[in-house]
Amino acid sequence: MVFGVTPERPVHGASPFPFKVMNSIAHDLGKLLLQAVPTVVLLIFVHLYLKFVFFKPLQGVLKKRREATGGAQEAAEKSLAVASEKAAMYAIAIKEARGEMYKEQEETRRHWLDHQAARVEEARHRTHNKILQASQSIASEVESAERELASSSQMLALQIVETLARGRMK
Repeated sequence: MVFGVTPERPVHGASPFPFKVMNSIAHDLGKLLLQAVPTVVLLIFVHLYLKFVFFKPLQGVLKKRREATGGAQEAAEKSLAVASEKAAMYAIAIKEARGEMYKEQEETRRHWLDHQAARVEEARHRTHNKILQASQSIASEVESAERELASSSQMLALQIVETLARGRMK
């Protein structure tokens, strides 16, 4: 027995699927469909119930969540943009401060070099003056030594002449 139908032995010369069997199959199929109607109705009811009671509120919650997270993402993107802008401003400010600092260091270095050059020039001027004074002093000493030598050489020459003259006389 298959699907509630008992197979009959086909008679010789008869068709393999008699109308009786077909009627029986259609009748059984109709009964089956009739018995499935409450199940189909119940499935449709469960589908509609879940759709309106469970999935619709769930979709509303998910939509609100998407909007909230989208707002948070937009706020985060705006915050990131502001932070990037501030970082760029800070970088510019740091660059300007470094430039100012280098400028001040250069001015200080130039001032120090000018001051050092002035002190070197002053020392050179003092040294030159001392050299001039020393050369004048040496020149006056040489002059006085030459005068002294000239007078001493005359006296010495006189003494030599006197000594030689005395030596001949004796």
